[in-house]
Amino acid sequence: MQNQQPLHVASPLRQSLPLTKEAGTAVYLKLDSSQPTGSFKIRGIGHLCQTVGAPGSPVCVRRRAQGIEPEPEPCLSRPSTGGNAGMAAAYSARQLGVPATIVVPSVTPDLTVERLRDQGATVVVHGKALNDSIVHGQQLVENNPGWVFISPFDDPLIWEGHSSLVKELQQELREKPGAIVLSGLRRAAWGDVPVVAMETRGAHSLNAAVKAGELVTLPEITSVATTLGLARVSERTFALVQEHPVFSEVVTDQDAVAAVERFIDDEKILVEPACGAALAAVYSGVLRRLQEEGKLAEPLGGPVVVVVCGGNNISVQQLQKLKQQLGLPGGGHQAGPA
Repeated sequence: MQNQQPLHVASPLRQSLPLTKEAGTAVYLKLDSSQPTGSFKIRGIGHLCQTVGAPGSPVCVRRRAQGIEPEPEPCLSRPSTGGNAGMAAAYSARQLGVPATIVVPSVTPDLTVERLRDQGATVVVHGKALNDSIVHGQQLVENNPGWVFISPFDDPLIWEGHSSLVKELQQELREKPGAIVLSGLRRAAWGDVPVVAMETRGAHSLNAAVKAGELVTLPEITSVATTLGLARVSERTFALVQEHPVFSEVVTDQDAVAAVERFIDDEKILVEPACGAALAAVYSGVLRRLQEEGKLAEPLGGPVVVVVCGGNNISVQQLQKLKQQLGLPGGGHQAGPA
């Protein structure tokens, strides 16, 4: 891997004057929406794909030990419902010249499935929820020797790849941030820098676990922010909450989608509702409230960094449908319950 270039790019970091004005403190945007796959997922999944396919990796050694000529290893990924993990795996496989089979649940938009196939991946639609697709993907790996299962989030190599975002921030910022805002918890550095982990209600598995003091499985995912739609967070994610100053906050779908629309006006960038959850930390006053409650310092002593994670599960047409579904202004008549 030493001679391989990473499959992700160093994404831009810049101050947002509109969000700075809204928050009352300096807000910087880490624009991972500019990644080749449209989301930050390429950092971790690209790193994993490069590692397991590298000469000397356990996968390659096992195949040679079985007397099989070295050949491209199939990458198998079970992506999140919006297809961001699957897109990262499909892109990585195409760049590395290996086949990919992507398992997605039935709620995945047709446009996302088409984009996955455009990357050259075989797409298998299975199950209604994320967990169903994970189980089916693991079964495919068991039945196909030589295949590699790529989790959308729960693998040490993925966490290592995601940490590149923090390394970039350390190089780009002139000072230590006062807080980092994420959609869900991924990985944190700067041991004393608080992380504000944002979720939408109906996809709030981290928040439910934090309140219960143990891992909790949501009965179902009801949020429109489908890429946050994990019914149960990983043990490692929950452990990080105990090790690091993390504030788990929940906003409504309406907050997240309204943030998506405001972000278009403010920064001319379209992101999906899961990313809107992070932006809602500013637009819905979560950061100001945390300061008023004494949980975040006032002043913070450094800028707020919002990770703009991007996402593929959005279009102008889809945004309009979401506004209508949620009864937001400009969305037209609400046809039924959200």
